[in-house]
Amino acid sequence: MFRGSLIDSEYQGISTIHIMNLLAPDVVSLGNHEVDYGLSHLLFLEKCASFPIICSNMYIKYIGKRMFRSHWIKEIDGMRILFIGILTRDVLANTKSDGLTGMLVDLEDTLGEVGKICDAYRTSDIDMTVLLTHIGLEKDKELAASLDPNWGVDIIIGGHSHTRMSEPCIVAGIPIVQAAIGTDQIGRFDIMVDTDNNCIDSYTWQCIPITSENCPRDTALEDVITEYKEITDQKYNRILTRFPHAYTHPHRNRESELGDLMAEGLRDQLGVDLFLLGSGSIRKPTLGSIVTLKDYNEVFPYSTPIYSLKFTGEQLRRALQFMLREETLIDEEYGEWYQFSKGFFCEYDRPTKKILSLMMNGEEVKDDDLFTVGMQDFHYLNLEKFLNIPVDEVKANGRPMEVATKSANVLQEYLDRHEHIEIDGEKRLIIHG
Repeated sequence: MFRGSLIDSEYQGISTIHIMNLLAPDVVSLGNHEVDYGLSHLLFLEKCASFPIICSNMYIKYIGKRMFRSHWIKEIDGMRILFIGILTRDVLANTKSDGLTGMLVDLEDTLGEVGKICDAYRTSDIDMTVLLTHIGLEKDKELAASLDPNWGVDIIIGGHSHTRMSEPCIVAGIPIVQAAIGTDQIGRFDIMVDTDNNCIDSYTWQCIPITSENCPRDTALEDVITEYKEITDQKYNRILTRFPHAYTHPHRNRESELGDLMAEGLRDQLGVDLFLLGSGSIRKPTLGSIVTLKDYNEVFPYSTPIYSLKFTGEQLRRALQFMLREETLIDEEYGEWYQFSKGFFCEYDRPTKKILSLMMNGEEVKDDDLFTVGMQDFHYLNLEKFLNIPVDEVKANGRPMEVATKSANVLQEYLDRHEHIEIDGEKRLIIHG
């Protein structure tokens, strides 16, 4: 639901809950960006919602209490449907600084959670059981293959990998579907249920585009959105800077013009040797040529702290080797990827999986070299998971320091004081093969 627009960021999700209340869904499960404004704020937003929000595998540590309802039973046309919510392990990364929450991220534990809920609530009067997941298509397949048939799970409706599906993927007799990303389309199941045997008899699936032909305009909803938009536009429509042309970021797991520019801006402002900018924090594929504050906030909405830490040359090489592993090169949703500031250069041979050259400011990096590296707190807190470098190793080089409280402010200041910014055009990362 959240983090999809400037309006949502400005109102910290309240505007989106207002819109969702008007849409009146029967049940909603959580995605990883639902925790972007913090866990306590998410619990506040849940109180604002007039629809049920479910998640079975997010717990408060120490007391073992779920943060949300694990399931929801909805009666529709005389049928009772059991919905169970399951969330991705990415939320663990997003909430790492909180320290009070935990999740069942292991597949075996998650399976046990599904079994527990089905055993407790899938009584004889439940006609259909649906898993609402946000773990990605490949994990959905693993989950479906491992489910006990006696639990009676009929359908998995998933998300997170943004997969557009023209037909369901069938695993162990369970149809798995997703409807891509955003609101350009909606997934529709038409299902015939055998209520005597509590199973699906037949179904059809469509991914229907949201167009004027398929969907009549809801003017009352448009009026609500317009009110939020007008207030936001007044605040954010000033011009921040201009570029010679629009800069692009088409792929999360590749170097991009926009990534180069933003990483360099953060390095310039903070005075570090190297800035590692998480590719996923660039939320739109283009910026410019005229850049308004609104454009900027939509592209880079993350107002989180920045840390400065020390990397040895050996640690930097090891981190890059991990980032450039084959799984990440193939699938941009698989792992974290970084954009690099000026002065950095890496040449990588994909067939042999070797770094051929690693340079800083024109000189080959030696193992005992020491560099000051800037990172967003999300990436610093998950350093071992994202770059395979334990935090204690980095701390041995010197105490990490919080050098800025809001990364968005740092980069905004850089753009505000530079007109017609041109990137140098030098490749930071060359991948052979």
